[in-house]
Amino acid sequence: MDEARNDGGGRRLTWLLTSSAASHLGDGIGKVALPLLATTLTRDPVLIAGLSATQFLPWLLFAAVAGALVDRIDRRRAMIVANTARAVAVGVLAVLVAAGGMTIWLVYLTALIIGTAETIADSAANALIPAVVGDGSLDAANSKLQACEIVGQTFLGGPVGSLTFALFAAFPFILNSAGFALAAAVLLGLAGTYRGQAERPVRPAKLRTELGDGLRWLRGHALLLRLVVVAGLLSLVSELAQAQLVLYALEDLHLSDATFGFFAFVGGIGGLIGAGTAPRLVRSAGRRAVVVGGIICCGLGFGGMGLVRSPVAGAALFGLFAAAVVAVNVVLATARHTLVPGELLGRVLGVWRTVVWGAIPVGALLGGVLTERLGTAARTFAVSGVAMLVIAAFAFGALRRFSLGDESDSAAALTHHDPGM
Repeated sequence: MDEARNDGGGRRLTWLLTSSAASHLGDGIGKVALPLLATTLTRDPVLIAGLSATQFLPWLLFAAVAGALVDRIDRRRAMIVANTARAVAVGVLAVLVAAGGMTIWLVYLTALIIGTAETIADSAANALIPAVVGDGSLDAANSKLQACEIVGQTFLGGPVGSLTFALFAAFPFILNSAGFALAAAVLLGLAGTYRGQAERPVRPAKLRTELGDGLRWLRGHALLLRLVVVAGLLSLVSELAQAQLVLYALEDLHLSDATFGFFAFVGGIGGLIGAGTAPRLVRSAGRRAVVVGGIICCGLGFGGMGLVRSPVAGAALFGLFAAAVVAVNVVLATARHTLVPGELLGRVLGVWRTVVWGAIPVGALLGGVLTERLGTAARTFAVSGVAMLVIAAFAFGALRRFSLGDESDSAAALTHHDPGM
């Protein structure tokens, strides 16, 4: 990674952020257009939830392997290959939609392919942060990365996806494919090599051993082990409701396909606020307070959405959730980058995302069943909100003996083993 450090840190971060912005814009367009496409084929809440589950299933199946691979290969090249694969997959989907040959199962298959490539692209992007930042602020860099995700996926991608879908069903998928292609092309300007380990021949026989190294390291780290449990629980219960967002907007709030994206747009504003204020909140209140307080606000946002029937109020509460969950994500990302050795970052991140992102398909399917049983998606949001308040109480207890805010606390956490988790 020495060659990478000879380049200016700010310039390297700009290339990475530009690529991430293009990728997330394409992703945001697709994440609105795919469920809208699914609703033209079925209104079954379990099948709609199944689409969300399929998109995130690769994180449950392949995140740990992806993390190990990211530690063995050049992370920039991994992102280029993964984004190119996503561009091709979505381009094929656009052709099928235009030809009128879509079924719900083809939508599922495309979501599975995109999600599999995403495990490599996102793992590599997160592992690249410490290398491109150098001596800069990790909190600030992670906030910028979160801001790129929010602007691309909800602030711009959501409205563009819904409006273009209303005009021509294949249109958003063409733009989605172009976004992934641009993300791959931009990374060609990022100079340097970005291997997690010293360059050496790849020996596949050692992959299982390297996966075990990441898992054992995480199991022996009291603070990060608690954080991954908290993050996994939050991921599970938030997806109960998020997988039903399109049904909540269309059926409970009576929005149209075209206006559904603007509902997410308000969530994007909230997310930007969360990304922008997270570093200041950390400085003033500390990272533990931001995590616990953020989860409380997430619960209040989703719980409130279950009680209102006004689109304005529902969107505002979704914005509260988005602001809070982004602030929590900034703290969690910085904790990983601060505490995990660079040569293990990909593998630990792979284990982390196997748990946290792997919980998403489980939560999505449970949310679909819950909505079917309760009758409306709004009631599922209410249940999710209450569950988040319970998780906040658990997080307060699990983290009460830890401070996530300074170097001495981080060093202590590295050596503090507590089997009583």
